Amino acid sequence: MIAKIMIPYRSRMHLLPARLVLLGLAVALGSGCVYRMDIQQGNFLESKTVDQLAVGMTRSQVRYLLGTPMVPDLFDKDRWDYLYYFQRGRLRRPDQRHVIVYFKDDKVTSFERQNIPEGSAPQAPDQGAPIGKFPKI
Repeated sequence: MIAKIMIPYRSRMHLLPARLVLLGLAVALGSGCVYRMDIQQGNFLESKTVDQLAVGMTRSQVRYLLGTPMVPDLFDKDRWDYLYYFQRGRLRRPDQRHVIVYFKDDKVTSFERQNIPEGSAPQAPDQGAPIGKFPKI
């Protein structure tokens, strides 16, 4: 004869907080698997536009070519910083690019390119769903 162990109702009530804690832990761990949207910040810097930058250009020509500088330097008016940051999803490394333009007498004297590969544009975010996905009316 096998004896059946009976757990009184009161003892089962003590298991309820433990079950709630386990449920809360499972929900907290499961919430880490959330879609992370792409993040794009700064001036979109393509190597073909940065290649057109030349010593002797005026400030208005540089602004037309690269856009308004992302980080205006309050202490040095003769330096413009252009930054680009693109994070695709959560697990990939971000794409970061930086161009510094130096001026003297409102003309470009020198510039620095950082992390801008020759001949390739940074990967832009998707432009949206293709038109074929929308229902025809």
